[in-house]
Parts: sequence; structure tokens; C-alpha cells
Amino acid sequence: MAKGIEIRSAHFPGRAPIEAYGNGGFRFADMSHRGSLLCLPSGIYGWDMTMEDALTPANFQRVLEEATQIEVLLVGTGTELRPLPAELKAALRAKQISSDPMSTGAAVRTFNIMLAESRAVAAALIAV
Repeated sequence: MAKGIEIRSAHFPGRAPIEAYGNGGFRFADMSHRGSLLCLPSGIYGWDMTMEDALTPANFQRVLEEATQIEVLLVGTGTELRPLPAELKAALRAKQISSDPMSTGAAVRTFNIMLAESRAVAAALIAV
């Protein structure tokens, strides 16, 4: 029996610099993605987050699961800097992850530099 189209969650199995951002998405590895991204040691994942969503530990679960490979998490909070709630900072700190919130543009630039330096960096990037 024919299966039809299989929809899978967006995932790029590797680390890649972000080539461009804006218009609600990102470009990386000669691909484009509409929506927010998690750039983790295991790959780049589509992330169901918007600038209006709360920054809760539950929304960062995948980051916390890969904590042993992450020293710094850059959080691109959109067009404006949003401080991370105490609950999220505590959850990250408990896993020895240093967190740094900034605008998404600044997070993309910093992520690319740290990635080029082979640092143990991850990024949570809210689309702008």
C-alpha cells in the first residue's frame, strides 16, 4: 500500500554555521528553514518557539538532554533582548551550561565565531 508523504520534524544531522537569518527563518548548509532553530552538538533542529512564547525549561528540554556536550548556550531572543527567567537559568546551571541571552542577530554572529573556534557551543535561535 502506498504511503504518501511522510512529514518529519526538521533536523540537519551536523554542525553548520548560520549563513543568513530574517524573514521568519534561517539559511545554513545550503538549505533554508522557516521558523526557530536549536543548534546543538547532535545537529540543527526545528524549534517550535516564537518571540511571544515563554522561555521555560520545558522549551529547552532538548538542550538539557545534550548538556554534557555543551558549555555555552547562546539564546537568540528575537529582535529584543529578553532576560532568561530564573527557573531556566537554574536548570541550565544545574547542567553546567553557561547561558547568554541576546538578540537573534547577535546570537547568530557569536555562534558562528564560537563554532569556527571548535567551542562546545549551542544556540537557541528564535526566528525574526
